[in-house]
Amino acid sequence: MSRALTFAYPGDLALKTGGYGYDRRVIEELRALGWTVDLLPLGEGFPAPSSQTLANAEAALSALPDRRPVLIDGLAYGVLDAWAFGEADRLQIIALVHHPLALETGVSPKDQARLRASETRALAAARAIIVTSPMTARELTANFGVAAPRITVALPGTDAAPPASGGEGRFAILSVGTLSPRKGHDVLIAALKRIERLDWTATIIGSRTLDPATSDALERQIADLGLGTRIVLAGEIQDPRPAFASADLFALASRYEGYGMVFAEALAHGLPIVACHAGAVPEVVPPSAGILVPVDDVEAFAAALARLIEDRDERQRRAEAAREAGALLPSWRDTAAIIAAVLETIA
Repeated sequence: MSRALTFAYPGDLALKTGGYGYDRRVIEELRALGWTVDLLPLGEGFPAPSSQTLANAEAALSALPDRRPVLIDGLAYGVLDAWAFGEADRLQIIALVHHPLALETGVSPKDQARLRASETRALAAARAIIVTSPMTARELTANFGVAAPRITVALPGTDAAPPASGGEGRFAILSVGTLSPRKGHDVLIAALKRIERLDWTATIIGSRTLDPATSDALERQIADLGLGTRIVLAGEIQDPRPAFASADLFALASRYEGYGMVFAEALAHGLPIVACHAGAVPEVVPPSAGILVPVDDVEAFAAALARLIEDRDERQRRAEAAREAGALLPSWRDTAAIIAAVLETIA
């Protein structure tokens, strides 16, 4: 059996986001398992590419040889529905869905309907579908017409890490996520203002260039609230592990997550977590390790932060629970092995 695969992706594969991080590690581990993985960039702007970018992407995919397995990142695949139906019999198309495009925060009702329709059509043409969480599998079955047997869950891997040692001096709060509306950094900042009386500092790690409008809005929010000396927008960091290692608490107010790799990383470092009941977050963060509050509830988020800052015993109990949960998470080799099994079945 040939172990050759084309991995097609939109945008910049080097970007420090959870989705691209998943892609990079899967590619690395598939190669370690003996697969030849050819990379096929599809261009910028997905899931709303220009007509020329979309045409170029379709042409590049159609140039692949007959029977070629092609794994396509869902950020692009969800709008490649017309192409997918035209090539479904010739190519072995596998969709990789991090989370449905229509569920991105800030998408207008009109665009939600358009994306839901195009992704439903595209998924119908795929030979197999890989998702990163059971929640996404259930979503595709319930609302995108995908039969459950066609879906394989390949949870993101997590690297083992030593327990976090905590900050020196002030209580150190860490948040990691691209500065975009879906990550809810505005909620975290507003909540931190509510507990300004406590002795904390906060670092928010995440790209400031993917959504400049949101980045600018968060900067203004911090300045307007007078928190410029206590909250740092650190931007994109090559290796965030030292930041995890020196934190006391992980906090991220995401409005939706298809999985939430940063929550798993926080667990691996033994960090107690404050987050929201959003998407797959409750599947990743066990109740013993974190406090989950309703989406967009600033007061509840502030109360949870204050509770863990002020109650050392509870914080230590949740930290121990986080370490235990982190030790049970799959490795990236486990993730790649699940995907490899799908590819072998198709072949």
